[in-house]
Amino acid sequence: DHLEAAGHVCILKDAFDFESPSEISDLIEAENLEAALALHLYRGGRLLQGHQIPFGIIFGGTDLNEDANHREKNEVMGRVLEEARFAVAFTESMKEMAQTQWPHAKDKIYVQSQGIATIPNAAFNWNSFLQRSEINQNADNLHVFLLICGLRQVKDPLYLVDAFSEWHQEEPNVYMVIVGPEVDPVFTREVKARVKRAAGVRLMGEMQREDLHAALRNCFALVNSSVSEGMSAAILEAMDLEVPVLARNIPGNAALVKHGVTGLLFSDPQEFVQLAKRLIRDPALEREIVTQGRAHVQRYHSWQAERETYQHLVGKLQGPLE
Repeated sequence: DHLEAAGHVCILKDAFDFESPSEISDLIEAENLEAALALHLYRGGRLLQGHQIPFGIIFGGTDLNEDANHREKNEVMGRVLEEARFAVAFTESMKEMAQTQWPHAKDKIYVQSQGIATIPNAAFNWNSFLQRSEINQNADNLHVFLLICGLRQVKDPLYLVDAFSEWHQEEPNVYMVIVGPEVDPVFTREVKARVKRAAGVRLMGEMQREDLHAALRNCFALVNSSVSEGMSAAILEAMDLEVPVLARNIPGNAALVKHGVTGLLFSDPQEFVQLAKRLIRDPALEREIVTQGRAHVQRYHSWQAERETYQHLVGKLQGPLE
């Protein structure tokens, strides 16, 4: 959106669809591409090396938190950064991590947090969503917790399943719905098998963004149980929609969620259940969290500021290197 608004023509491609850089060569030639922007330094960035077209990269999260610990991947990412004209980190701490790993790139790393704009579908039907999730809509005092994530291990969607299921057996009006694309086929099978046996836990496939935002606005709270995060867009979208956030206490989440102020952080499944119960029983806490969360997003995650940054950075991809 930001780049097209500045008059550029953009083609979106999934890095997983490419086996090798030679396929990227073919794409560049076929589409007559003049520049590229890669999301994720390893998965996207390594495909762009050596093509003689200028490119920038945006750190994803797992590139810094996970891949940087693998020697070979680390070396590849260092070489990608040598070629990249700029790199974007979502937070100061991500920038510091990158600079520590690859000091040679320190002058080309910029910090720009994710800009957030939520667009809930006005025609979305919450009751039919509950029906599809096989949730009893007539349950008194229904509380639906939404966990939004692609089904892959780093998102750890099974982390809370057993504890939540136990809680549902005590209080049948609480449900957890996991929503997201099937990214890792082997892991997806494991998730489906576990969820099938877990009372009170449901699994839904990928949803259109507008429908997802509408579902999020209707649920009681958003849950994030990831092992590692760069900057969770789902957490920020929940804050923007004034939905309370319960997030696992990991560095990426703790950078966004101030415990008891803009959300609640848990360190294990038992603590999650305690905090979720507290949130249900304390409407004043819920009001405080959603008010502070919305204010945080409006102050630090401006969509307009993000637009201006990327329109400026893409200027670095035009013409020869300075």
